[in-house]
Amino acid sequence: MTSSLTVEPRFRGPARSANGGYISGLLAEELRRRTGNPIATVTLRRPPPLGTELVVGAEENDPAGHTLHCRAGDLLVAEVTAGHLTGPAPGPVPYAVAAATAEGYGGLADHPFPTCFTCGPDRAPGDGLRLFPGPVPGRADTVATTWTPGSEVGVPIVWAALDCPGGWSVLTPGRPMVLGRMTAEVSATPLPHGEYVIVGHARGVDGRKAFTSTALYDHAGGLLARAEATWLVIDPDTINAG
Repeated sequence: MTSSLTVEPRFRGPARSANGGYISGLLAEELRRRTGNPIATVTLRRPPPLGTELVVGAEENDPAGHTLHCRAGDLLVAEVTAGHLTGPAPGPVPYAVAAATAEGYGGLADHPFPTCFTCGPDRAPGDGLRLFPGPVPGRADTVATTWTPGSEVGVPIVWAALDCPGGWSVLTPGRPMVLGRMTAEVSATPLPHGEYVIVGHARGVDGRKAFTSTALYDHAGGLLARAEATWLVIDPDTINAG
């Protein structure tokens, strides 16, 4: 059995490809519908195209659909399978502290993808999420941001919100990265127009790879969702060119 999806240009990360967290969330939902797995790992094999029909299905030797492949024509775009989280979630940050960190958000001065759905400063309020994670005082390798969701609050949006704050815990000027792999669990979706905090933490760097974790908390510090990700150093001019 196959299904199809199309990522509209609004949900871009780089200028010509999908936001990695958003498409990963779409694929995680497809896996959950088929298998019931609450935690998914999505591996992005190439920049996911925008406005293009993507076909999702299992291989003939995997009738239960434990691993789904997402393809654009003959090109493998991504794979999704049941996942597991390997470490603790980054701890909560008080809402007022997270709100104040926006002043230190590195993407305001130097952003490789300024129209990113999740963290692009060039997106209008209500169009993009406009999450601006900045360093948390007294907590090394940790960033935080507040989030007030609009009326769109589904699992793919939560995955998108968990995506970039992790990246900004490792991004430095002249070393842009994109999402390569993401594992996430969404225990509860946030309410529209509520007040939430997202915390990102750098777990380590190995050559051109970096490893991060993120967590979504409600105003009282209750954990709603968490993720772990692998990021890859890239040339933004190349990926923006499509």
